[in-house]
Amino acid sequence: MLELPRHVAIIMDGNGRWAKKHKLPRLMGHNAGMNSMKEIVRCASDMGIEQLTVYAFSTENWKRDIEEVSGIFGLLVKFVARDLDELHEKSVRVRVLGDYSAIPDDARESLEKTIKTTGNNTGMQFNIALNYGSRAEILRAVNTIMNERFFDAVSKGYDIEEITEEDISKHLYTGDENGNIPDPDLIIRTSGEERLSNFLLWQSAYSEFAFTDTLWPDFTPNEFEEIIESFGNRERRFGGRK
Repeated sequence: MLELPRHVAIIMDGNGRWAKKHKLPRLMGHNAGMNSMKEIVRCASDMGIEQLTVYAFSTENWKRDIEEVSGIFGLLVKFVARDLDELHEKSVRVRVLGDYSAIPDDARESLEKTIKTTGNNTGMQFNIALNYGSRAEILRAVNTIMNERFFDAVSKGYDIEEITEEDISKHLYTGDENGNIPDPDLIIRTSGEERLSNFLLWQSAYSEFAFTDTLWPDFTPNEFEEIIESFGNRERRFGGRK
């Protein structure tokens, strides 16, 4: 029987290069990438994967020109409006990792509607990393812990305790507020690049990695399934021996 990863995370890379290859505007590449994302969400849900996380928009992506950034968020609104019913029918639960309060109002409102509509679903959890950066996430967690400890020390007379790994994990976007998302078993990156790009740095300590030269808009459910099958053949030791 195929051993499925509980949590798969994907760095969806190559939309711009795909558009350039096909002599199309960059936004058309993002549109094609959004269609690929829909197919992979559907495939992962049908396979029985518990958690799927996609890197949709990083804190560094604000450096891109305003037309491209606005277009990306416009596509997000389009995706939610078009596919919310199917996500809900498949009992997919949608969560957002990152500070999405900073994104345009229409995109934020669409996301909040999706989160609310799917909040009680019991199928796969689909996590969208949006305005997300892992260093900022870790810094936010440490600052939150320190503020809580300082408040307790002043108001309740408690000693400031040593911060543990468990404390940090609980205060990440993948922590309690999102239902304790398990660390990713497998991280996939498309387009031939082989780096994390500030994605789930803390959570990926013992993740397996899969890199493919396929540009994200060309990434198919068949290739996804092949990678999942390959994962099932790996021996994971988590620093120990078998």
